[in-house]
Amino acid sequence: MPHRLVLGLGSVVAALAAGSGCTPTPPISSSAPGLHSHRPPPGVTSRRAPPPAVAPAPRSPPPVTPAVVAIEVGPGPQTPYRVEPQPAPGACHYTYLGPDPLPDPRCTPGAVNPQVTEADIGSTICAAGFTSAIRPPERITEPEKAASAAAYGYAGSFHVAEYDHLIPLELGGDPNDPANLWVEPPDDPHATTFTNAKDGLENRLRALVCSGRLTLSAAQQAIAGSWVAALRTYGG
Repeated sequence: MPHRLVLGLGSVVAALAAGSGCTPTPPISSSAPGLHSHRPPPGVTSRRAPPPAVAPAPRSPPPVTPAVVAIEVGPGPQTPYRVEPQPAPGACHYTYLGPDPLPDPRCTPGAVNPQVTEADIGSTICAAGFTSAIRPPERITEPEKAASAAAYGYAGSFHVAEYDHLIPLELGGDPNDPANLWVEPPDDPHATTFTNAKDGLENRLRALVCSGRLTLSAAQQAIAGSWVAALRTYGG
């Protein structure tokens, strides 16, 4: 029985190469560098790419607590009133938010009537006739107004500028303390009277206080700190 010659693939290739005079090319190893290999070349350490950095979630800013205004305590109603000295001419300066003027806090920080407290608003600011009973007469306020205008450098008409209590009498403001009075310029260039937006705010805040929806001290702080901001918050 003839013998069968069983050759592997390598033997066949070698035999063919021998017959043709060519040197066979060795088979490609799957471990050869750069060819289908996941192993790095010698001397190179394989490192996995670091995960992408994740930005921290934005943090909410801390709540802002409104600054407490340093309101003075005035002498309260006087019998009789006398003309009070005002700041020196040119010592005070207005600040404007749009058309609305604010007093200089160094000259007019606000002052309260010590006879008005949260406990007695029912018999004081919320009672009819209270403000008219404690308001200083014009013979006192007119010379004070002229001196206050000089302090603020106001040169406009007095017919459209109010000698204003920063904290109004209806919110427990002191009647004649210079720290609570200033010449308020008109907020309307076409004004014919000294009625202005602050007047409406004063009425609004008094209504809130007398109805129990706002404390007296909160109303005083709001209007003394920035009556323009208070107008935007509470309306007028």
